[in-house]
Amino acid sequence: MPLQVQSPIPTFFDPARVGDAWRVPYQERAQQAREWAKTHGITPARQDQRRICLLAIDVQNTFCLPDFELFVGGRSGMGAVEDTTRLCEFVYRHLGQITEIVATLDTHTAAQIFHPTFWRDENGQPPAPMTLIELAAVTSGRWQPNPSLAEDLGLSEAELSAYAQHYASRLSQDGKYPLTVWPYHSMLGGIGHALVPAFEEACFFHNIARQRQTRFEVKGGNPLTENYSVLRPEVLEDPTGATIAQKNQSLIHHLLTFDAVI
Repeated sequence: MPLQVQSPIPTFFDPARVGDAWRVPYQERAQQAREWAKTHGITPARQDQRRICLLAIDVQNTFCLPDFELFVGGRSGMGAVEDTTRLCEFVYRHLGQITEIVATLDTHTAAQIFHPTFWRDENGQPPAPMTLIELAAVTSGRWQPNPSLAEDLGLSEAELSAYAQHYASRLSQDGKYPLTVWPYHSMLGGIGHALVPAFEEACFFHNIARQRQTRFEVKGGNPLTENYSVLRPEVLEDPTGATIAQKNQSLIHHLLTFDAVI
């Protein structure tokens, strides 16, 4: 059963600003959302007979705004901005039918296995962003983990070295892509980590109009593994078989409580 359009797009939404960073005027939007719900007969989400979840993946400045670290331009050169515009319009048009919004947040710090500071070559130099670190390059010593990080990671230098080889080996054995060294992005506490303001505004408007809090799912903060999917990291165990990360069972079970996930 397709969703039906129930409400127009609020006049404050400006597609021309979707590609910019700005502050959401929360108090003003909260008042407007309450009035909007009353005017358009939008009921609290707890009354929904058909529960629908909108799962929004990493709609963050770091990926979605021009001039940020990993902006996804796509075929048009403005793909992520165009996607976010459509997403915001979808939220507003189907405000009364979306029970809950779940927004994932790619979340990083500097000293993680996929960032340049984690690795050193034979001359002590870090890799350039987008370098692929293959198993053979780790085994040969072409790329080595930065021993200065061992203490912060709770490991000895020997344990860190063993882990690096284990990690590259596990990716290879599991048929995954080789480890990619990414530019620093989605840095916790930085502006790149935040949701795109236009989408954050849409989520907040939904919060107030439907009286249902957005569920924010932080992922990617484990320094010893990549975490492309919000459902599970790439590697779950260290060389001894000890658990270093887990599947996101909480979110999986939560998503299964809905009748549909978009």
